[in-house]
Amino acid sequence: MTSPLPEGDALSSPPRLRRSATLHDNPPEGGALPAAPKPLGEGGSSSTRLRARAATPLLITLAFLPLAVLLPSLSPAQSQVYEEAPFFYSETEPRDPIAALRRRLESGRLKLEARDEKEFLRSFLEELEVPVESQVLVFSKTSKQNDRITPQTPRAVYFSEEFYVGWVPGGVMEIGSIDPQLGAVFYLVDHRARATSGLRFERPQDCLSCHAGSRTGDLPGFLVRSVYPDARGYPLLSAGSFVTDHGSPLHERWGGWYVTGQHGSQLHMGNVIATEEDGEVFLDREAGANVLELEDLFSTKPYLVPRSDILALMVLEHQVEMHNRLNRAAFSLERTLHLQEQIDEALGRSKTRKLSGSALSVANSHAEKILEHLLFQKEIPLPDGGIDDIGNFRDAFRVNRRESKEGRSLKDFQLLDRIFKYRCSYMIYSRAFDHLPGPLKQIVYRRLWDILNGRDPSPDFDYLGESERTRILSILIDTKPNLPGYWKL
Repeated sequence: MTSPLPEGDALSSPPRLRRSATLHDNPPEGGALPAAPKPLGEGGSSSTRLRARAATPLLITLAFLPLAVLLPSLSPAQSQVYEEAPFFYSETEPRDPIAALRRRLESGRLKLEARDEKEFLRSFLEELEVPVESQVLVFSKTSKQNDRITPQTPRAVYFSEEFYVGWVPGGVMEIGSIDPQLGAVFYLVDHRARATSGLRFERPQDCLSCHAGSRTGDLPGFLVRSVYPDARGYPLLSAGSFVTDHGSPLHERWGGWYVTGQHGSQLHMGNVIATEEDGEVFLDREAGANVLELEDLFSTKPYLVPRSDILALMVLEHQVEMHNRLNRAAFSLERTLHLQEQIDEALGRSKTRKLSGSALSVANSHAEKILEHLLFQKEIPLPDGGIDDIGNFRDAFRVNRRESKEGRSLKDFQLLDRIFKYRCSYMIYSRAFDHLPGPLKQIVYRRLWDILNGRDPSPDFDYLGESERTRILSILIDTKPNLPGYWKL
């Protein structure tokens, strides 16, 4: 059952998303949608036609495999290694900022605006220092609150370097945070009875069904997902989906999301509904291109801002994958060191956290993965002419920038052929980076120092010119605390 919007904001009109083909025989409640542009034919540049995949033969094959063959293929997610020592994820009380905020609220030391839902959300975001201008809107049913999410009532997502906040009108708040030991942690905050019984915080473990699966490396993590959404927001699973980051081509991004801003002739999947006929899925990317206003698609009145900024989406995609790589690296090394300590104990040797053998290999491997994303190694070039955002996200994002003596910052945008002017992620200032195990962080720092000084023998980072490397180095020396002593110009 679809839940209504807050009183006074109910919408009687049907979704007005641009479509790519004729409607289903049974349109959503509220009546038929407006007539849609016809899809381009096969081979057209902006229409996607996909044949639904058949899964039955695979299932039949697996049914006849012996159990002994199947067991070795079980993924880490199925064994849930994050629930084992040394983490005990679900049993461990988080020590992240949301846990501290909860204590302040429950003790009465902190009061938030409670006049109405919208102002409470604004007040909550302000307390977390999450800019409202970071708002992006997703209408696909890919959340715990699927009963409330529709193309008419998308879920808003807000973010900073440390937090992710999801909200849908009439629903609860979904929060993602970073804990120094547990990595990504997830909360639901029910504020709907705040005036009488206060806020209710919980850590629902069913969040991990999506946020600790194969898409996040089988560990608790975040993801930005692009799907082929139908008229009600349900993903057409037969067409597949994409997990996107700064290395994803534009034509795979933002299916099921609203996108405002200009991006030239390259097309994405946002702002449109997919349709399925006779086992084929159609999506007209051209119909959703270069959208500047969303009022023609749904009412934006319930939301804090009337946009879903293209630049905010691109920054979010980069940041989510950076968080995941940092979290995976910390988790993998801590688990390897724990197993090493168990072996030492069993053999009667002194326990040590010194990196050697498999622990050193794990640390070196994850250091490379961190640096690859930190330095935007696989970033896809922006469309010809760059992108142009139309909101205030750019300024809000740069409020907490750290400037070098020359006034340069890792939060300076370029937006012509890449996102940032200096290709070293601002996430190097994040708690997730600071919480990396010390030995791993020292490997990252040494490799980063060598790369920025041109001492790296591999060609992997040749795309960074000498001038850009020098400026990144100068920015970090001026703005990043606790660098190793050899970091000097």
